[in-house]
Amino acid sequence: MTKRTIPIRGGKPMVSVTENSHSVTFPVKVHPRAKKNSITGEVGGALKLDLTSPPVDGAANEACVEFFAKSLKVRRTSVTIASGERSRRKVVRVAGVTAKQFWERLSSQ
Repeated sequence: MTKRTIPIRGGKPMVSVTENSHSVTFPVKVHPRAKKNSITGEVGGALKLDLTSPPVDGAANEACVEFFAKSLKVRRTSVTIASGERSRRKVVRVAGVTAKQFWERLSSQ
């Protein structure tokens, strides 16, 4: 298991991404009911993710999974919420992606 802390924009924010043998995990702070779905930076060591979905009946969790599946170009089944399903602060796990691929794919958007 390797832990990398890599800047997401021009050396300013830092988010810790943990790479296991077949997956990466990273912290996310979800802001529901936003104008659009997007990563808007970093807050408290986690990616700040704005989602248009409300935090009702798992809609924000589904939107979070969908967002990262599309952004990282992986199947929806490869993205899971490892912890924090009932919280705004979550840990997301993505199978089949390395930490390097994670940052390359997010930064190419």
